[in-house]
Amino acid sequence: MTGGFRRGNRRRTPKLEARGELQSLEREGPFKEWLGMPDLYRYQLVVDGESYSYQTEDAELPVQIGDRVVFRYKETKAGKWVDRNSLGKAIDPSDYQ
Repeated sequence: MTGGFRRGNRRRTPKLEARGELQSLEREGPFKEWLGMPDLYRYQLVVDGESYSYQTEDAELPVQIGDRVVFRYKETKAGKWVDRNSLGKAIDPSDYQ
């Protein structure tokens, strides 16, 4: 089936977006989920007092404590999970004047 076609007329819930200062960062891992899969690292991020979980193959993140970050996430029973490859530094246009 071609991408973009969905069965039914259900509306997809929009992605939630968060933006703020990265206050804390903890890494767990590496974890081996199954044979042949690369090692996964789990990060616990605290952004403006809110806790988020992030899972990726990267041992180092492109952000550091104190950076202004932006990302998409979804809320689950297990907490708030950051979408893969959506974590990055927030660019303030006033810095480039």
